Amino acid sequence: GVLTWDDVLTHKSAWDTITWFAALVMMATFLNKLGLIAWFSSALQASIEQMGLSWIPASMFLLLSYMYAHYIFASTTAHITAMFSAFYIAGIAVGAPPMYFALMMAAASSIMMTLTHYATGTSPIIYGSGYTTLGEWWKAGFAMSVINMLIFIVLGGIWWKILGYW
Repeated sequence: GVLTWDDVLTHKSAWDTITWFAALVMMATFLNKLGLIAWFSSALQASIEQMGLSWIPASMFLLLSYMYAHYIFASTTAHITAMFSAFYIAGIAVGAPPMYFALMMAAASSIMMTLTHYATGTSPIIYGSGYTTLGEWWKAGFAMSVINMLIFIVLGGIWWKILGYW
């Protein structure tokens, strides 16, 4: 008895968000079902093999490409659903240690949420508060992504090496 159905129906922006979110996740799922992700993963792997990179620079290239591709996604869930497996498979195929690369991909999946004012569900709300300008957000988001990735790659890499993950 806390809410009536009429109360729920009056929140049109919430329904709009749910509808768009469902559509984005559905599109990401169908990219996988239609074979685009497998094709993309193979193309990534072939491109890296042509460059002749060892697993370390190849995995860093994949990691940064995965993270900064978020500039073209308006949903973290859709991005991860659509691209994580392709980049992970390509990373393993070029020789990256599976657990280490999975941890790096998970870190990138979290860090990319601060890149833009539309990067994740809470970003538009925070940006809409008027605390920062669009330019400041993008500059700070990029700077923090670089700093955070360096911390994860260097300190995390050392720690994960000690733990035996690579």
